[in-house]
Amino acid sequence: MDQKISVKIAGRVFNLTASSPDAEQLFRQAAETINQRFTAYTRNYPGKNVSDLLSMIALNETVTRMGLQKDLDRMKAEEKELARDLGNYLTDNGKA
Repeated sequence: MDQKISVKIAGRVFNLTASSPDAEQLFRQAAETINQRFTAYTRNYPGKNVSDLLSMIALNETVTRMGLQKDLDRMKAEEKELARDLGNYLTDNGKA
């Protein structure tokens, strides 16, 4: 069930549609995280305009997400390798 919600980011209100209560919670948590970072960036980079600050936040969040995705891909590859090694071990010990 879609639900209309509003979130405020950097003083601007955005009307969104959440497809579930979990999605609504994620939207609200994301907005809160962005606002916290916006406040920190405003302190650290006085005089920068809102667009520049939000662009820097977006860049940093994207770099973080890409790093996490790279880590996840590496872990998935390690999992496959461990599963293959375990399978080989069990096969070899079953024949002994």
